[in-house]
Amino acid sequence: MPALNEKRIRVIVGHYGSGKTEFSVNYALQLAEQGQKTALADLDIANPYFRSRERQQLLEGKGIKVYSNTFGYDITADLPAITAKIKAPLEDASCQTVVDAGGDDLGARILIQFDKYLKGTDCDLLCVVNVNRPETSTVEGALGHIKRIESETNLKVTGLINNTHKLMETSAEDMVKGYYICKELSSILHIPLKYNCCVEGLMGDLKAKTSGIQDFKIFPIKLYMRDNWLDR
Repeated sequence: MPALNEKRIRVIVGHYGSGKTEFSVNYALQLAEQGQKTALADLDIANPYFRSRERQQLLEGKGIKVYSNTFGYDITADLPAITAKIKAPLEDASCQTVVDAGGDDLGARILIQFDKYLKGTDCDLLCVVNVNRPETSTVEGALGHIKRIESETNLKVTGLINNTHKLMETSAEDMVKGYYICKELSSILHIPLKYNCCVEGLMGDLKAKTSGIQDFKIFPIKLYMRDNWLDR
């Protein structure tokens, strides 16, 4: 579960196929389950495949306010027209806000227009890493990806999320492999590896394989964006 002493605004970035949106939706839901006033802002307008706003009904049913494009969810969902109302949760000191941002450096560029909210001490920029993606399969590749986002946005990534998967072929070994690459990244960048994501069906196996790793913090996720991939 997200720690209650974390920064109030959490911006989530990550390469295409990293599971960034799945993590964002789960993160917001877990905050709401803790009784937190929660909002999710969908700023992913560059080559979006899965969109967190597609789960607006689910999220709002749990009390989470969803902000996306100017026109609402169903109409012109692909137009890059971000509503100005997104500023509301960013300005509300009582609201825990999750921002699902574009994955690569060009997608993350939209964050620039909100930088006055994101450069303060109340914001974390978390990068979701899937080391089974070719672009982030090595320390060097993942580091380059992070540096491009930082250069484009003039924001610093402050934490890492290991979400190493291979869709229906994911194993606990994949997540352990991702952990070691993310730990090396963490050491190079001097930022924490905050979570290792794991779908519920693999929790037992992962716990058994990481019982000797003291700092292996598991973040359990449910599959809301692609809820049947383990069955394919």
